[in-house]
Amino acid sequence: MDRYEKELATAMKYVKHYFPNYTIPRFITYVSGFAYQTPIGEDYIGIGLDMFLGADSEFYPALVQSIPLYISRRFTPENITPRVVEALLREDLYPLPDLTQNTLQHMVYNGKILYAMDMLLEDVSYEIKIGYTPEQLAWAKRYEADVWTWFLQENLLYHTDYLRIQKYFTEAPFTPELGENNESAPKLGIYIGWKIVRKYMDKHPEITLKELLADTDAQSILEKSKYKGK
Repeated sequence: MDRYEKELATAMKYVKHYFPNYTIPRFITYVSGFAYQTPIGEDYIGIGLDMFLGADSEFYPALVQSIPLYISRRFTPENITPRVVEALLREDLYPLPDLTQNTLQHMVYNGKILYAMDMLLEDVSYEIKIGYTPEQLAWAKRYEADVWTWFLQENLLYHTDYLRIQKYFTEAPFTPELGENNESAPKLGIYIGWKIVRKYMDKHPEITLKELLADTDAQSILEKSKYKGK
């Protein structure tokens, strides 16, 4: 665990820099029984080592009924620190606000999470942060403008039925309505939200990470980002 202890220590220094009042939890490695990657308790975060054995582990193909291969392909050691940081953000530092209802709000929330990961992690690829394959990231980049246009044409930005919109935010092998031959990237709402928030912060470098997370006006962030699909 030496490499990952160093990575986690570095990430926690960034966490303490941006969130000085946050108390860093204890880290406890354990065997989860192929159940949990990074469970969080009151003063600790667990790291289920059996959930980071590597994509070629002999165990995961036997567990496809509960863990599909499109998910277990990310159960690699290099995912330990990013998944710990993401868990801390989503559970402790910036839980989903109660007012998050429509697609745009979910986009911006998830975009903030990934932008915070940009700030807190060193030398972690975009693919690992969002959980894409290189091919999925290339697809998302290539069709980004088309996907944004599609969200607008389908009047999805202000849709509040989460059963209708969750497919753009949850784990999946692809996005059912988009692309050919099931080659589209999944989680396109998260990807677009990430691009919106990154563009917004590029245009407003005076805004701190804590100020960004405290801003609950997703519509204002979209408008001020000047995002138009690229």
